[in-house]
Amino acid sequence: MSSFTTRIPEQTLASYRTAEYAVFTEPAFVLEVDEPSAALAALHERAGVRESAFITACNPESAPLDEATNAARQAELARLLAAKGYAWIAAEGRSPARNWVEPSYLVLGLGLEEGAALGRRFAQNAILHAAEDAVPRLVLLR
Repeated sequence: MSSFTTRIPEQTLASYRTAEYAVFTEPAFVLEVDEPSAALAALHERAGVRESAFITACNPESAPLDEATNAARQAELARLLAAKGYAWIAAEGRSPARNWVEPSYLVLGLGLEEGAALGRRFAQNAILHAAEDAVPRLVLLR
């Protein structure tokens, strides 16, 4: 078993663990790290998938970028997902106080390895991945 030492500051990790991960379905719902989600389980069932990943291309390594640059990065992520045949739902990661809001996608059927690879491609610190148990888990990428 290998050990993994992250280069992500502890304060940043803490903010990821307490963030709200909103998914804009009808009705919308919020995911929390390591908390089972009945809404996500139902969405997986309706979509016929066994897993999903919550991912963004915005603000690489949590360094804020301007809105236009983030929008271009999100559009590129959407193009890549479409080319691979994935369906996704608009979403956002946000602090509970909503002083940090980041456009994101919940990608249906996206596995852990491919989700992590996409996160790394866009220089993300982490993604969320939920398997069949519908528990979103924080996956550190650096």
